[in-house]
Amino acid sequence: MKHLNDGDWHHEKHTEGYSVSWKINDMIHHESTPFQDLKILDTVQWGKALVLDDCVQTTEKDEFIYHEIISHVLMNAHPNPRRILVVGGGDGGVVREVLKYDCVESVDMVEIDQRVIESCKKYLPDIACGLADSRVRIRIMDGVRFVKEAMPRSYDVVIVDSSDPLGPAAVLFNEHFYSLTSRVMDDDGMLVTQAESPMIYGQVFQDIHHNIKQVFPEVRVYLTAIATYVGGLWAFTVGSKKYDAARIMDEDRIPAGLKYYNKEIHQAIFALPQYIKDLLT
Repeated sequence: MKHLNDGDWHHEKHTEGYSVSWKINDMIHHESTPFQDLKILDTVQWGKALVLDDCVQTTEKDEFIYHEIISHVLMNAHPNPRRILVVGGGDGGVVREVLKYDCVESVDMVEIDQRVIESCKKYLPDIACGLADSRVRIRIMDGVRFVKEAMPRSYDVVIVDSSDPLGPAAVLFNEHFYSLTSRVMDDDGMLVTQAESPMIYGQVFQDIHHNIKQVFPEVRVYLTAIATYVGGLWAFTVGSKKYDAARIMDEDRIPAGLKYYNKEIHQAIFALPQYIKDLLT
């Protein structure tokens, strides 16, 4: 652990005109992996945080919002989500959430950077706690290569929990990747990806929607507020072969004990502000 001076801050630059600063107590861990710069910071406001290439990915205090909202929507919109593919998600939060469903038979998590997994197991165990489950298979490899090599119709639900579309994650946001992913999904499969901040990264948000729409007949966008993400408002885009993601198949399936997601949230998050509707047209 590197003890820092009182008043030390982590600065996260998003655009030429906008940055965010985090006051930190200690740098718990720091290394350069083969793919990115990795830090675990102890922040004053948000507890321990995973930081990749100087961008905060998740924090102890609000991680449940992101991980529940990216996971539970499709787990309740699909009638029988038995086989789950998680692309990215090395912190383990999505895996933890999907394992709350008794119908889940297998979860494949594909993460390019093994050091992210190992660091989160050690320093963020409440997030990574599901990775040791017997239903989970961890694949350390590039997500595009994995979906190229996977058997067709292998998954019911695909969750793309990637970092920003920069560096090793950039290939997970284009039409080619979504097309490959569609191939490994069953005939009624559903995909969701984090789709950035529509306010700060409007063009990226639009591009993701456009690329998914080229592949899937049913496309939906939903929103939520995540305090530690740039701009606060965060988008998710769904590509579905058959089902409307806004519809809950079985309310009784929703796990007990969640902190954020419930049936009312599921219905509300698909109501889009007019400026976002305009972006999508």
